[in-house]
Amino acid sequence: MKNFSSPQSILIVDDHVLFREGLISILQSTDEYQVVDSAGTVKEGIEKALHHKPDIILMDYTLPDGTGLEATSSILNALPDCKIVFLTIYETDETVLAAVRTGAKGYVLKNITGPSLLASLNALNDGELAISRKMMSRALEISSTNMRTTPDVTSKKLSQREIEILKELESGASNYEIANKLYLSENTIKHHIHSILSKLGAENRREAIAMARKTGITRRDDFVQ
Repeated sequence: MKNFSSPQSILIVDDHVLFREGLISILQSTDEYQVVDSAGTVKEGIEKALHHKPDIILMDYTLPDGTGLEATSSILNALPDCKIVFLTIYETDETVLAAVRTGAKGYVLKNITGPSLLASLNALNDGELAISRKMMSRALEISSTNMRTTPDVTSKKLSQREIEILKELESGASNYEIANKLYLSENTIKHHIHSILSKLGAENRREAIAMARKTGITRRDDFVQ
């Protein structure tokens, strides 16, 4: 077990250098925390996490080569005791819920004050989540609603084109194959897939496919135009 009388090690994963430097300044001014390193991409974040094995990781949601969700999943597979807190500008229900689903221990907005950030991190030591009560309440509400969602309700979130692309994903088609079949560019397909994941609150296409099969979304014809 970690000895919390000594400073807890923190890794910062964010692609904005100035923001990272601000966080380092705040954290290094305390006796409780010590920043061991920082990273600006998913790849670099995973590599440095595995190297340093930090107690806490402050994780940006959007990174140049992927998302903090992808980094979190990989890191927690290797370091299940690591406490990952998302520090981001996004406050939507889907992003909060997706972060909690990956095993993150917190979700904090970047406009938080220094003292509030430290208070949130201190809460982790008491076994609490570093997340506001309002955001946690909303995430739990959305999670509960999703569990009760019927195919009729879920299907209305997606456009006809998105349903069409989700069907192709379900069949195992690649972005290139879908683009050729639907006479669209691969970038357009990527945009639609991102929209599908966001609307369904899915972490990745595998989870979206599982939701489609469970709810029967792709077997319905009454889609949004």
